[in-house]
Amino acid sequence: MAFCAAGTATLSHSALSSSKLNEAAAAAASSVPQFSSRSLSFLNSTSAPVFANLSFRKITPMTYSSLLTVTASASPSSSSSTTLTESEGLKIKSIPTKPIEGQKTGTSGLRKKVRVFMQENYLANWIQALFNSLPLEDYKGGVLVLGGDGRYFNREAAQIITKIAAGNGVSKILVGKEGIMSTPAVSAVIRKRKANGGFIMSASHNPGGPEYDWGIKFNYSSGQPAPESITDKIYGNTLSISEIKIADIPDIDLTRIGVSKYGNFTVEVIDPVADYVELLENVFDFPLIQSLLSRPDFRFIFDAMHAVTGAYAKPIFVDKLGASLDSILNGVPLEDFGHGHPDPNLTYAKDLVNILYSKDGPDFGAASDGDGDRNMILGRGFFVTPSDSVAIIAANAQAAIPYFQTGPKGLARSMPTSGALDRVAQKLNLPFFEVPTGWKFFGNLMDAGKLSICGEESFGTGSDHIREKDGIWAVLAWLSIIAYRNKDKKSGEKLVSVSDVVKEHWATYGRNFFSRYDYEECESEGANKMIGYLRDLISSSKAGDKYGNYVLQLADDFTYTDPVDGSVVSKQGVRFVFTDGSRIIFRLSGTGSAGATVRIYIEQFEPDVSKHDLDAQDALKSLIDLALSISKLKEFTGREKPTVIT
Repeated sequence: MAFCAAGTATLSHSALSSSKLNEAAAAAASSVPQFSSRSLSFLNSTSAPVFANLSFRKITPMTYSSLLTVTASASPSSSSSTTLTESEGLKIKSIPTKPIEGQKTGTSGLRKKVRVFMQENYLANWIQALFNSLPLEDYKGGVLVLGGDGRYFNREAAQIITKIAAGNGVSKILVGKEGIMSTPAVSAVIRKRKANGGFIMSASHNPGGPEYDWGIKFNYSSGQPAPESITDKIYGNTLSISEIKIADIPDIDLTRIGVSKYGNFTVEVIDPVADYVELLENVFDFPLIQSLLSRPDFRFIFDAMHAVTGAYAKPIFVDKLGASLDSILNGVPLEDFGHGHPDPNLTYAKDLVNILYSKDGPDFGAASDGDGDRNMILGRGFFVTPSDSVAIIAANAQAAIPYFQTGPKGLARSMPTSGALDRVAQKLNLPFFEVPTGWKFFGNLMDAGKLSICGEESFGTGSDHIREKDGIWAVLAWLSIIAYRNKDKKSGEKLVSVSDVVKEHWATYGRNFFSRYDYEECESEGANKMIGYLRDLISSSKAGDKYGNYVLQLADDFTYTDPVDGSVVSKQGVRFVFTDGSRIIFRLSGTGSAGATVRIYIEQFEPDVSKHDLDAQDALKSLIDLALSISKLKEFTGREKPTVIT
């Protein structure tokens, strides 16, 4: 079923009136589906999480037995397998298999409906194809990290991945307790423990549960997602795979921290929070943030959306920084994210939005997504666009965040993200980079020492402390800025608010009005025809062409040449850039698990302070109408309204 049908109510990203926004939020809520839930309730009062022994509903034997010929419930010693080797008590089996269609790896790994991954050998084939694609020195005798967002099927998948890793000669697996570990935490653990790489079990911001989404991706030794050179090899190997190598070992007990040895293979179940928190304490001034959160005249709220940051919210915000326990919403990770869509935007985080736009809302609100790498920042009655957020963090980082006390090395954004960050880089005289969508492009620049702070308009913000976007990092960066701006304010004095910080930034740099229209789960054929039509259109366009009241400066399909390794990536988004700096961009997103998501990005720069308080949808109306006209979106997709507006 389509998660959000055409015509779903949408929300604007500017400072709307609470009544207007709340009505839209209520309408959006009506589209959220309901399904069963299996709970991970593991929070207690200690600073590091203590995970209870959980009682999950097991997959039914009929379903699970067909899942994989090499699962925990299916003996690897079946007659169809062959013993390859037996060394130091570890028996390795070869299980025959055949290629399975549809295992093309995208920018964020492989994402499909969970029932697809539960087909016989589907996950195992991809994992084996990955090992077949890596140089031996990248994993043989090495250490890998394994974690995920707690969604449905992760526990079963963790057993499959662990046994195939052992079967391919990996020496040690570091796995988060209960298989839990946020995407930024996996990157942090890889880097701290000097691991060869790691697996992340997540479909990010997509819904979870038996009828919804699951995903898997691999990060390299720097902690960043595998490059296209590897993901292309993985796909090629899925087309020719004939055997799966698996270790004949028992299921791993993921409920207890500790070390288990099976011959020359070791599994260490680790606290998924400790290494990550230690890193954050070295990035931020925790006492400064604590001074803000402990103020009686400042109220803070964080919505974990029943996703993985529920495991991190209490240890960080409550135990370390002194926030009250009731400031954490939806803090228990659930395998179906509490029947919700763990995407921190104005539509899916409607409960948090309603609270911040209420008459006496908190001073600061934030949310994170399924695997913890995205964020949304809100002030009282005020939403901070992701494009503005990264620009404001960059502009204030040196003063407010100890990690940047000598200043950022460089700044970067994804191509569709607004030009707000460009203006900060120019004013601070910093190197600046525009890259395709995908965090791996930032990682190359970071490893080369060229980049410190970066972001994507898709609610992803981060820095070179790891090699992934980091939702909690962004929240702490904003709390640091607000704390720094109010550190000398006495009780009773008016505090500098989130909206104050944003409007002062606009007054200094100008405002980049920005909006994104998402049309989710469109028919792929129509969406691809639309992009093909737009590519034909730009091939015949030239500078000076008139589009309504706008004059074309350039039209292209974005191509990026990596300044570090010289690699070239093409067809990254169709752009129409006009002489006044306005932009319209069209992309097909690779983050969904079904159909195609069409994304339209609209941007217009406004230097006039008197116009900065306009609603973005009003300020951009003529460009939005032009974008729909240029693309013939309704004609190609049949869609009249977007699923989400941000």
